[in-house]
Amino acid sequence: MRAERRLLRYVAPRRGWFALALTTAFLGSLLDGLTVVLLIPLLKFLFGTAGALAAGAPSRLEHAVEWLLGPLLSGATRGQAAARVLGLLVVGLVLKNALGYATKQIQVAIQEGLVRDLRVDMFDHLLRLDLDYFQRTRAGQLISSLMVDVDHVKGVVTAALATFFQNSIVLIVTLAILSQISWRLTLLVLATAPFLVLGMRLLLRQLRRYSRARADERGAITATVAERIGAIKLIRAYGEELGEVDRFRRQSQDYRKKVIRTQRFSSLMSPVSEMFGGLLIILIVFVAMRPGLIGGDAMSPEAIVVFLIAALRVMSPIKKIAEFPAAWAVALASAERVFDVLDQPESERDRPGEREARFAREIRYEGVSFAYGTGPKVLDRVSLTIPKGHVVAIVGPSGAGKTTLADLLPRFHDPTEGRLLIDDVPATELTRSSLRQLLGVVGQETTLLNDTVHANIAFGSSGATRVRVEQAAAAANADEFIRQLPQQYDTLLGERGTRLSGGQRQRIAIARALLRDPPILILDEATSALDPVSERLVQEAIERLVHDRTVLVIAHRLSTVRHADEIIVLNEGQVLERGDHNALYHEGGLYRQLYDLQFRDEPMAAHVSPGPSS
Repeated sequence: MRAERRLLRYVAPRRGWFALALTTAFLGSLLDGLTVVLLIPLLKFLFGTAGALAAGAPSRLEHAVEWLLGPLLSGATRGQAAARVLGLLVVGLVLKNALGYATKQIQVAIQEGLVRDLRVDMFDHLLRLDLDYFQRTRAGQLISSLMVDVDHVKGVVTAALATFFQNSIVLIVTLAILSQISWRLTLLVLATAPFLVLGMRLLLRQLRRYSRARADERGAITATVAERIGAIKLIRAYGEELGEVDRFRRQSQDYRKKVIRTQRFSSLMSPVSEMFGGLLIILIVFVAMRPGLIGGDAMSPEAIVVFLIAALRVMSPIKKIAEFPAAWAVALASAERVFDVLDQPESERDRPGEREARFAREIRYEGVSFAYGTGPKVLDRVSLTIPKGHVVAIVGPSGAGKTTLADLLPRFHDPTEGRLLIDDVPATELTRSSLRQLLGVVGQETTLLNDTVHANIAFGSSGATRVRVEQAAAAANADEFIRQLPQQYDTLLGERGTRLSGGQRQRIAIARALLRDPPILILDEATSALDPVSERLVQEAIERLVHDRTVLVIAHRLSTVRHADEIIVLNEGQVLERGDHNALYHEGGLYRQLYDLQFRDEPMAAHVSPGPSS
């Protein structure tokens, strides 16, 4: 019942609307029963009969009908009375359907409110999960849960309100009418119900299992489509279109099989209940024609007709109530997938006691170690200091831990051992939001949103004016190419900024950082994948960006760090060497080896900076 209780918390804020929907559903169900009751006098007028529905004294139902319609039919001829009853029947049908429409609209409002709140909570939760979670979870699975599974959860409201409550009221009212006509036949109807319920429960057990498997496979297909669309150039470059289509066909076939298995049990609900209802009607007619079988009195023709009509109306709510577990199971299978995501531990919420970050003196790593999950250490007892206003470069071979070291600064991860301090305050005691306000990040892979140029530059700088955005773009050498776009700063860049070249995307990212004007800057080799012209323009923009800032540079292209105040050489997560370019080059260690591999064709004089390093 855990998932059910959690869903009730999302319905609770709308309990007033839910109560109104229950009220309209209740009144509509009563009117549904009233239309059946009105058939009793109408059929009497049509058959021209009088007296009780069954042998013996009139039932309480007949007394109630006489009390209700007495003033309306007083003094009327048989034809006039029949017309008045017909008019009342029409009014009852109109009111019943009006209340049904109102119930449906309120139900939709409750459903969509629940879906909106659950979807927003899930999106908010995703933004606060540890980055490791996204590395081990396919994006398409998350998209499927966020869009499809959350949408299916609203079936809980449909099942609870429309299917269960409303049909339960219809069933109770109709059974009350039936019992007043013949309580023996009514008991016969009720005695057969457990057989229907037992059959439905057996189907439900399989349905819930296959519904969860179908939802998982649907998420896998969504993930495949998202991944392959993102890799469309790779697929075409290697001529893998046919191979990918074949793989997708096999995956779609697996999904098809799971859908068929699920539908096999879901579709059985209706014919099983339909067959049950048909057999029950046959049984009722057979017994009503032979009252001696159950010891009852003979029934008048209108009594048999009304009982059959009411019994037929009983079948629909019984069938829907019997199908209620199926709808409930499908909705809960989706809810469980959603709650699986919501139950993932958050890493991004500020804890009580954390304070605002300030930066006036230095950043210091003290014996910092880090490992992803239960894997080996990526960093091992790293210590370094970055004084305010200094440029410190981190270099080393691939997999040395350079990016991980930089990711600790904005608290994308926290050290597993040791401490990272900002002005002698451990970063783990600072709120993430205030710490990140001190930082600007320009990476090798620039992330742009499917939004305007202005919105992409102003991202993270709420309230930035057009003038400030244009000034930042000009300083980043981006204003000129932006002016050549169709709508200039109002041009939509497309998903991931695909309308721009790599150099243009980098200059947009630098403009974003310039607009933010952070005191601390992280540069993850922003020029390594650019052509010479773009590299020159980006390098000029970076020189403006790093001016009077504290900079941590992750360097792959070592020519960009010759003038760093200090160069830290990492290898296998440990600090192997440190110093400026000249000192490290003359030591002849790993730095010298890496540098020579990149610039083996340059003359020796190019390797040594003239004069003292800056």
